[in-house]
Amino acid sequence: MHQVIASPQHDKFVIVHPGARKGMQIPHAMFRELSLLVENDGPVPAWLTDASREAWGLELSGKSSDAILVRPVTRLNYSRASWEINKGCNFNCEHCYLAERKFAGLPLDGKRELLSLLRDAGVLWLQITGGEPTIDRDFLAAYEHAYRMGMMIEVLTNGSRLHRPEMVDLLANMPPHRVKVSLYGATEESFDSLTRKRGAFKLLLKGLKSAKDARIPLELTLIITKHNAHEVDSMRAMAADYTETYAEYSNISPTYDGTSGPLATQAPGLLDKSSVFGGCPAGHTFFHVDPHGFATMCKIGRENPISLIAERLDGLLRLPAIADAQMLRTGGCTGCQLSGTCRVCRPLAKAYQAAKAPLENYCQHEKGDAA
Repeated sequence: MHQVIASPQHDKFVIVHPGARKGMQIPHAMFRELSLLVENDGPVPAWLTDASREAWGLELSGKSSDAILVRPVTRLNYSRASWEINKGCNFNCEHCYLAERKFAGLPLDGKRELLSLLRDAGVLWLQITGGEPTIDRDFLAAYEHAYRMGMMIEVLTNGSRLHRPEMVDLLANMPPHRVKVSLYGATEESFDSLTRKRGAFKLLLKGLKSAKDARIPLELTLIITKHNAHEVDSMRAMAADYTETYAEYSNISPTYDGTSGPLATQAPGLLDKSSVFGGCPAGHTFFHVDPHGFATMCKIGRENPISLIAERLDGLLRLPAIADAQMLRTGGCTGCQLSGTCRVCRPLAKAYQAAKAPLENYCQHEKGDAA
């Protein structure tokens, strides 16, 4: 099993170590050297042994082919993708952005075929999400397939299945880049209220403890809503018990097709209006794939989906133009004089507009019509 991955990443070359946050950039000559060493069963070069020891405390030795997985240069320029393995979920969260949570998707052979296509598109960084990805019957097998092909995997999860022995064994022996767990409250009352699942908080605690004990790299995302706004400090303290880094998210959005239901969970006065949208390479350097293998620019911009199973990699050649078209300012946003300091991308603004959301949720024209 490989310990490090050498891979193209856009116009650069990187070396990464599963389970570690740090990576290193190398020149093309070193990447080519590693390719030849692996191909010819040569030894791990001294420079990589030294660099791995310094970066990760990792001792590399022996044959390069045993320690290093070298990913080939591909004709496409994608290095990242997110994949909804399944939209089904064992929670029923009030704030969920998915338009539907139907349990359906590709069979295992189709999942493996899709993952192989993502590898061939150049995807090094893969985010597996849902729904709740860990309840998919093929999650373990699909994760292992992606890992063995040399993907750095991030799992977005509610944490409810992290305590299961088979899950712990997989993630401990084939370390993800990180497991990002959503935190919906610091008490059983608030957590179970938002997830509309009795016993959800207890499952989360079991999962976090198991993952921490197994040294699985964790990161928490604090989902701040009206149900838990009074517990923000406690949520931060709880996050600090399990991980060194955490993020906070309070800008609850409509569903991606513009249904307003999730907006009712927003915590009044806690919307983050500080960040300005500075552009996005969605559809150009990364993309999203749904459970049936349809690729779109991102999770929100889902117009004109491309069937990767039917069109293969040639379909992705159409994606940049599809993404550019979705980023054009249209409708009420055409000609807006404040577009340079807008806080949301065009696909998300469209979802807010379709949901007839209050302008204060997404637009600087809070006391008039968006222009």
